[in-house]
This record gives sequence, structure tokens and C-alpha cells, in this order.
Amino acid sequence: MLTGTSWAVLAVGLVINHLAQSASPQTHQQILLTMLSVFFALLALRLGLVIKLYPGRRRALFLLLAGIATWAAGSASVNASRSESAHFPATGEWLFLLSYLGMAGYLMLDVERVQRRAARGWLDIVVICGGTSCVASLLLVTPIRLASGQDGVSLLLALIYPLADVALALAVLGQLLLQVRSDTRKSLLLVGGFVTLALADSALGLQETANTYDFNTLSIALWASAFALLTAAASRPDRAVLRAVPRPGGNAIVVSSGTVALAVLAIRPDETLAYYTVPPAMVTMTAVIARMVLALREANKAAEAFALSQTDDLTKLPNRRAVRSWLWAGLAERKPLALMMLDLDGFKEINDSLGHRAGDTVLSLVAVRIRESVDADVRVARLGGDEFAIVLHRTDEIELMETAQRVLAELARPISVDGIELRPSGSIGVTVALPEDPDGGEILRRADVAMYQAKNSGTGVALYDAQLDEFSRSRLQLAEELRRGIDEGQIEVWYQPQLDAATMEVSGLEGLVRWRHPTQGLISPVSFLSAARRAGLMGALSDAVVRQAVEKLHALIEMSDVRVAINCAPAELLSPSFLPTLYSAIEEWELPPDRLVLEVTEDSFIADPQRTRDILLDLREHGVQVSIDDYGTGFSSLTYLRNLPIQELKIDRSLIANVAADDRSRMIVASTIQLAHALDMRIVAEGIENAADLACLVAMGIDTLQGYHLARPMPPSEVATWVREWKFSNAVLASDENADTGKMTQRAGAEERRV
Repeated sequence: MLTGTSWAVLAVGLVINHLAQSASPQTHQQILLTMLSVFFALLALRLGLVIKLYPGRRRALFLLLAGIATWAAGSASVNASRSESAHFPATGEWLFLLSYLGMAGYLMLDVERVQRRAARGWLDIVVICGGTSCVASLLLVTPIRLASGQDGVSLLLALIYPLADVALALAVLGQLLLQVRSDTRKSLLLVGGFVTLALADSALGLQETANTYDFNTLSIALWASAFALLTAAASRPDRAVLRAVPRPGGNAIVVSSGTVALAVLAIRPDETLAYYTVPPAMVTMTAVIARMVLALREANKAAEAFALSQTDDLTKLPNRRAVRSWLWAGLAERKPLALMMLDLDGFKEINDSLGHRAGDTVLSLVAVRIRESVDADVRVARLGGDEFAIVLHRTDEIELMETAQRVLAELARPISVDGIELRPSGSIGVTVALPEDPDGGEILRRADVAMYQAKNSGTGVALYDAQLDEFSRSRLQLAEELRRGIDEGQIEVWYQPQLDAATMEVSGLEGLVRWRHPTQGLISPVSFLSAARRAGLMGALSDAVVRQAVEKLHALIEMSDVRVAINCAPAELLSPSFLPTLYSAIEEWELPPDRLVLEVTEDSFIADPQRTRDILLDLREHGVQVSIDDYGTGFSSLTYLRNLPIQELKIDRSLIANVAADDRSRMIVASTIQLAHALDMRIVAEGIENAADLACLVAMGIDTLQGYHLARPMPPSEVATWVREWKFSNAVLASDENADTGKMTQRAGAEERRV
């Protein structure tokens, strides 16, 4: 509201003043004084309200208010005493000069707090303003001098106003360029105000009669508009939100300004021009020198900070950041490059037993040992914790392995810490940079994988092996393709028949997951289960298998009284969503739950024994059978056989293989069969590969048979056909009442050839 009112007062006053110029000079002067008084009073009132609204900017706004009030007082003084004989400069002229101190102080203080005291930024502003003042002096002094015919103090006063206006406008632009200001609109309003002042002041100086005061309506309008723009800029609210990342800028303009100042001093203009151009040039060059000194000091500090940022505080070796820069530089220069990553064995025990001080001593001594065991051109760094890196510009794998072994040998020499003799040991992973490596991060990752391969294998040193890398790009891509495959229904469940050993009838089917990849064809679970586990897809995969298996069981029950077994990993068994999905599928297809067998491994009981027990009891209440898969390969505790509701044991194929020829395997299998029968459990032999093992297992009293010797896994579309053919073949062969075990074996062998 005040903004509109002040502009209205200015417009009306200028119109009346223009119309009253033909009247008496006294009337004209009164109208002008009244209009300016009301106009500046409104500006002062608006600034007062802004000061109250934004107390954090109080000092800056007070300075601007004081500057505008001083200028208004000077204007009132000059206009009150103006006559045809009044000569320039009048007494009120000094009030105009004082007003610029207030406006300059406002610009210095009304900037973002975070950079308000940045010496570099203010020096840049001084350089920019000084250099531009030199140019402005050259462009303004000669025409104003020729037009006014003045010299000395009068010419200086005629010049100082437009030069000061230009300098203040350039100061705002410099602040904006150096990002001391972030409000572009506010900055443009300030620049517009000072440029408008410069136009009005230049017009006065260019008048041929500038030795007297002869203000026209246009000059008054320009002066008043300039202060209105400055007040509007100061009234804008604070910018509390950072909308862009600050960028360093202004160097080109700083250099240009310094160059101009140097040129002015080198050209050495005549005495009259030198009086006005040399002082700002000298100020500019002084600021340039100070700026260079400050820049050099900042560069030294930056170099020191950069060195510290790439140095490990404890060992004084380079740190992970330095290793990354080495790798990036090596890849960019296409140099031979290899990385070793060393991890100390048992360092946590040293820290826990002797304390962190002893641990720090061990790390410092290890750093010295590693540095002494490699050549001078090899770089050694500490990545963090008890991990060290060795960067070499060579790729010969034999040479790299020899270097790694030398490091471990040097490391194994005894050291004394707190009176205890220790022999540090470690594991080293070695990898060579490849041309297709995108960055050093991939090299670090491969070295880390190789280091864990060395630690797990116990060899001490290991070269990176992509086949053992469960986190490679190809595995990651495979996991993402599997995620899409699950969503798009590419997962299939194939079935391997299980036969009743007494009747050789089909008694069950084991559901085995397959992935029908759109480009790679059928993929076995060995190729993608680890990727699924790493990517957290086992839950979704298990849900897909359960629903397909239950749906297929519904169709099979109508054809034959069989069970369908599905595998369940420990993580999925213990998850809160698996059982509800299973029960929902059973209810949806209205299946007898005892026809479904859930195969779990022994490590399920290790993960969370109590929760596993609760889950198995819940399965029992719902009628779902439970089978222990791969029995004999885990801890094989008899406790859970006694305490848990288990209906079936499935002996692992490693014990079944060659059971006919291996006495010890045969004794283990026989005792397991007796134990299962004593506990009223069904026992399954999986992985039967030949007729001899089949005959031996039948003779020992096994309940259920499964293996490639009998039937291979097959897609759902082939199951019904296979079951019918097997029933027919079994009925024909069973008609011979004298068939013995040998004939039965012969029959199974014939079926194997047929499958």
C-alpha cells in the first residue's frame, strides 16, 4: 500500500510541479518541497516498518534509512535556497555526499550472513568496483569537463556522484556474481536504483550551466524513482531457502578489473585525467595484490587440508580417498595397475583382549612391515580398521602373488605389544585393473571379494575369481532379470517322481524350481538361487513355487493318490508371510493338507530353534507334513527328531551314492532307516543313480525311492503321461509272481533307459 501511495505522490507532484513552472518561482518551490517531503516521508515510513518486521537486518536498514534521509535533507536545503544566482556547489551538497556513506554501508551489511565477513569476497568487490571506476572515469571526465567548463573541486563534485552511483551498482553486481547475494530480483532492483541515480547525476553534470542549479522535471523524477527502487529492494523478505548450490565465480571479472587498473597506471593520462583515474586505479591494484596474497594463503591451506584428507591419522599412510584417486588416475592414464587388499586375521581379539591402544600399536607396526616388504615404487595405504591396500603398476599374476606372499611372510615376524609376543597374519586379495573397468570402485570391490576368498579358503592369498564372485555385475543383472521373471510368470515347477519301495508305485512328486528365461532358455536353480538369496527374492520365489505346486497337486489327486513335496529355505520358513500364503493356497484349491510335504533343511533349526518349533507345530495343526531334507549333512541332532513333529527323513544323496559298494555308507543308511522306523517316520532315499544301489536300499527296508535311475525331473505337462506309462509297465511286470529283486531292478533299469 505504501509503495503505491509513494509512487502516486511522486506522479501527482511532478505533474503539478510541471504545470506550476509558469507561475511564480516561490509557488513552484513550495510545490516541489511539499511533494518531496511527503514522498520521502512515505519511503522512511516503509523502511521503518521493514526494520520492525526484520530485526536481523536492523543495522543495514538503518544505514539505508539514514542515507535516504540525509539525501532528502540535502535536496530540501538546495531547493529551499535555489535561485538563478545560486552557484554549484551549495552548502547542502555535503549532505548528498554523506548519504552515499549510508547507502554503501547498507550494501556491505545487507548480504547473506554466511559470507558477510568473507575477506576474499569483499576484496573481489573492491577490485571490480575500482577497475570499473577507472573505466567510468575515463568515459565521464572528458565529456563532463568539456560540457561544464569546470575544473578542480567543482568538476570533482560533478563527477563524484555518477562515479559513486556506478560504483555502487557494480558492487551489487559483484556481490551477485560472487554469490554473496542470492535474491536476483532484489539485486536487480538495487542496480536499477543506482543506475537511475547515475543517469540523473550525469545529466546534471553534462549541463553547460552546471555551475548553477537548474533542475528539470525529468531529473527530479529520476532521483525520486531511484530512491523508490532502493526502498522496494530493501523491503523484500529474507531468502531463507537455498535454491541452488553456490558456485565459485567472478575470477574473470576480477582479472579484467585488475588489468584495466594496471593499464591506467601504465598509460599515465594527463594531469587532469590522472587526478580522477589514478586514485581508483591505485586502490584497485592494492586490492588485487591483497587478493593474490589471500589466494596464495588459501591455496596453501587447501593443499595442506587436501594432504591431511588423504592421510590416515594413526599410521600416517595414505587413506581410502588417496587409493581411490590413485586408481582413478591409473585408469585414466591406461597404466598397468593392480590392487591388493590385506585384512588382518584375529585383530578383533587383540582389540578386545588388550584394548584399543594395543590395537593401534599393532596397526602402526603392521603398516611399517608392509611398507618395508614392497618396492619403493609400490604404494601402501590404510583403508580403515584393519584393512590395508597395496597399489602396484604391474599386472603379471606370478609377480603379484610373490609380492603378496612376501608381505605375509614379513607380517608373520613376531612383534611385542604390552609384553606379549604376537605374530600377525592376514589374508590378501589380488585383482588386476581391466580396460573395461568404469572406475576405481569396481577394482576395490573385486579386491575385497578376492580377499574374502583368500580368508575363506585359508590360503592367505587369492587372485580374484569371477566364478566365485556372488556380487559381480552379471550376478546383479541376473537378479534383476529374475525379479522381472517372477513378476512375469517365467518361474516353472518341474516334478521328479518318488516311488514306494514296496510296490514300486508312484507315491509322490518333488517340486523343483526352474526358470524359463526369455533368451537363455531353461535355467536350473543352481544358476540363480544364490542370486535370488542375495537379492532378497527367495520369499517371492517360494510363493510362486507354492502356488504352482498346490495347483498341480489338485490336478494330480484326481489322477492318483500322491504327495507333492516342496523345498523351503530357513529364511522363508521363518518369515511371517510364507505360512499364510501356503494355507491360503490350500484353502483356495480345497486340498487335503496331508498331501503336501514341506521339506526343510537342518540349518532351519539352528537359525531360530524355538520359532522353528512353533512353526512346525502350526504346520502339524494344519495337517501339512514336514520332511527333513539332506539328512546326514548337517549337525544331525537326534534331539529334534524326538521333540519336533516330523513325518519324514530324506537321506542326502552323498550317503546314498555307492551305498552298495561302501560298507560304512551302508551301515549309516541302515541304522538311519531303523531309527526312522522306530520313531514312526517315513524315510526317503534321494539321488539313486544305479541299479545296485536301488536293490541294496530296497533290501534294507527303505520306504521311498527317488533319483535319476528311476525318473528325471519333468515339466508338468509330462507328469500325467509318465505316471500312466509307469503304472502300465509296473502292472505288466508285477503279473509275474516269481519276480524277485533282480527282476525289479531290471525293470527300473529299463524305465531309466525309457526316460
